[in-house]
Amino acid sequence: MSAKYNHIGIDYNSTRNADKYLTQQLIKHLNPNTRGVFLDIGCGTGNYTNALSKQGFSFIGIDPSELMLEKAKLLNNSIDWRIGSAEHTGLNNASIEGIIGSLTIHHWTDLNKAFIELKRILKPKGRIVFFTSTPKQMKGYWLNHYFPKMLKDAIKQMPTLNFIRKATELSGLQLKETHNYFVSPNLEDKFLYCGKHDAKLYFDEGIRHGISSFSDLANKNEVSQGLAKLKQDISSGKIHTIIKSYENDLGDYLYIIIEKNEQLLI
Repeated sequence: MSAKYNHIGIDYNSTRNADKYLTQQLIKHLNPNTRGVFLDIGCGTGNYTNALSKQGFSFIGIDPSELMLEKAKLLNNSIDWRIGSAEHTGLNNASIEGIIGSLTIHHWTDLNKAFIELKRILKPKGRIVFFTSTPKQMKGYWLNHYFPKMLKDAIKQMPTLNFIRKATELSGLQLKETHNYFVSPNLEDKFLYCGKHDAKLYFDEGIRHGISSFSDLANKNEVSQGLAKLKQDISSGKIHTIIKSYENDLGDYLYIIIEKNEQLLI
């Protein structure tokens, strides 16, 4: 995983900016106070870590990629950036007030081990907030029409909500609630489905490079052919019919809120 993101990390910050609305939602669901220390697990180049830090919260950012963390330090050198993973944070027992993770959970090597580790470091009554997507949601992306193999491989990586729920239960954590998120036309963070409303965004090589599905999973032939087909459908207007055929009420992404009950032991 670190090798993958050392590659993706080149120019990553040029397209992956912290979206203001998503940042507000992370704060809302995390419900933090300003006294304790919080963790951004799989922080990448630290865009959301930095955005929340600017709101007055004390954060540690952990990521397995040295290159990502080098860029994070350039963004804000006052934040505690550390090499690590969800399975091995290196943090003390019950030392963290709350945890966020944005589009990271599908890169973990062992979900069960990771939740046990996050429970260990989380204080009683602490919250974990993940921003992610489920296989069911991703099957509703119109990108499937143009990049079927890439989406199939991307979907394989994503843990189902049921699997996440079971992993939290096994660790002793409790999945409290979920909230759907639908991509907005003014999204500032150019992740996979950023072009939901503006298909032309995918012609930008910089945007594609900042998306792991395009930069790591996809093969050049499928991307080239898919973009050519997309360009043709935009020109003819057929793209509107394609997009409409994929409309659904499942949400494009998902906030998952998990809690460590006060009575639970570490």
